[in-house]
Amino acid sequence: MSYSGADYDYDYDDEGGIIDPVKLLTICFGLGVWLVWRRYYSILNRAIYFKIPPPIQIKDTWTATKLPQPSLEAHLNIDGLLPNFPLPDRKYITAYDPATAYHLDTILADSEEQIQRKVMHAYEAQKKWAATPFDDRRRVMRSLKKWLVDNQETCAKVACRDTGKTMLDAALGEIITTCSKLDWLINHGESALSPESRRNNLIMFYKSSWVQYEPLGVVAAITSWNYPLHNAWSPIIAALFAGNSVVLKCSEHVIWSTTWFVQAIKECLKACGHDEELVQLVCCYPEDAEALTKNALVRHITFIGSERVGRLVAQAATEYLTPVTLELGGKDPAIILPSTDLDKWISLLMRGVYQNAGQNCIGIERILVHESQYDELFKMFTERADKLRPGHSLKSPGDGVAPAADVGAMVSGERFPGLQHALAAAVEQGAVQTVGGEPWRHPYLEQGTYFKPTVLGDVNPESDVAQHELFAPIALIMKYDTIDQAVEIANGTRYGLGASVFGPVRDDCIKVAKRLQCGMVAVNDFGVFYLNQDLPFGGTKYSGYGRFGGPEGLRALTNVKAIVVDRWGWAIQTSIPAVLDYPIRSVTQSWDFISGMVGFLYADAWRTRIDALMKMIKASGR
Repeated sequence: MSYSGADYDYDYDDEGGIIDPVKLLTICFGLGVWLVWRRYYSILNRAIYFKIPPPIQIKDTWTATKLPQPSLEAHLNIDGLLPNFPLPDRKYITAYDPATAYHLDTILADSEEQIQRKVMHAYEAQKKWAATPFDDRRRVMRSLKKWLVDNQETCAKVACRDTGKTMLDAALGEIITTCSKLDWLINHGESALSPESRRNNLIMFYKSSWVQYEPLGVVAAITSWNYPLHNAWSPIIAALFAGNSVVLKCSEHVIWSTTWFVQAIKECLKACGHDEELVQLVCCYPEDAEALTKNALVRHITFIGSERVGRLVAQAATEYLTPVTLELGGKDPAIILPSTDLDKWISLLMRGVYQNAGQNCIGIERILVHESQYDELFKMFTERADKLRPGHSLKSPGDGVAPAADVGAMVSGERFPGLQHALAAAVEQGAVQTVGGEPWRHPYLEQGTYFKPTVLGDVNPESDVAQHELFAPIALIMKYDTIDQAVEIANGTRYGLGASVFGPVRDDCIKVAKRLQCGMVAVNDFGVFYLNQDLPFGGTKYSGYGRFGGPEGLRALTNVKAIVVDRWGWAIQTSIPAVLDYPIRSVTQSWDFISGMVGFLYADAWRTRIDALMKMIKASGR
């Protein structure tokens, strides 16, 4: 059906609506352009394929050499394991699997000159990278995420081989968390770093103001050994997305796995057409790291590790006033409010204590339970912990057998005497130990560094074991009488990293969470604040300062620059009234003008403002 008139010639649709042919063609053309652009954008930003061969040490066919006395001492030479490094004046790092004592590699440590050279390479490479658009940086992140998902089993095995953790712990702490961070950078990183408009006040009404987040240049990361994949990739990908180059100094305990993980990022950069020198890996002992921490080219340092070493890093960074983000120790409490369904949460509590053999910065180190439920929870933990099987997830080379394992090895046995001493001292002070408390000898992996999962009850909140970070598979269970007492105990250590609150009423849990002195709290959960990468991660008190993760962490890797310009430069700009111009004609007159301006702009009462305006006018007209 159609309608014709002097000015109109339209077609009706089936429901009586009028269809404008020009409008219809415009819509179709716009849709076509949009589809073409989406296709082009998809091709432009697709993940780039790259590959890196898996290390032989994770294969069943690998011929392993077992170290008689695993050690990380410099210059270690066991049965001729250093044939390729005949340099007596240099240090070496021996890598081994703590779950089996298998020798993985012996690596020549970097000298001070080599470290400085690596920083310079990163400095030169960053100049071009700083100008890359976010689409290019997103493509790198997308390519890394695809590679990680496709190679997750290989990555987990590499992490297990170097730390002795289980495959499940690697999946939870290495793969999922890293994918989460990559995903956040891809979807929200640009928004966090885009110029941000800021408000103006009355005196600046004719100005436009915003903040820009610009790359710093070379940033450094010094990371711990407990999560070699995530602790390496997390600061690297954040630094790259912010437009920086990065120099990573990992713990000497995990230099073998970290070398492979960093090489994957380098291969990705090359595949995407960028300079692999953007990422540098430093291999050295802590005492040689000052070549990195006292370097004028390094403009930010992220440190993850112990309080003792963190202090040294912060002190060294003052040489060039280098900003530092410190993520140090924790003694995270889990407060269980009265009438909580313990059966509902016991599995989460177990995971919070024993995941990664307790070597988790946000692991649950203290469980505070109301005295009415203490006996029940203590029995639950004892029964469950006694059934946990220490062991290794990887098949032993030659026999192809992977024994069942719930809890992996600890990275080193050097701390075992200290742990045993602390536990014995706690028992002397009245604590009750039902399970564990000593190293555990694996029937097939005799030289593995396993510590039996331990349960310690009736712990004195003031005892050493309750005040210092254990970083071990040890459950400390304490009873409290009132909520105020529970909060006081939870806040009663030098640390303030994370915490958990469990209870039947959410609002009650939130009230307690707000009273805790820490950087992060999970309600009816454990550690999930790190899975949400939009949240900042970090602590307070002796747990460090600064944040990584979320917009706050990403922006910490940038120079935050404020820019102010004229909004209508053709009409109004800043000018100096004659009464204020140099040379000043009258101090009294200029003061009356300024004080009148202050009163007019900021006084609360309008009568005062009018009087102040008159004072300004009078002073300017003298």
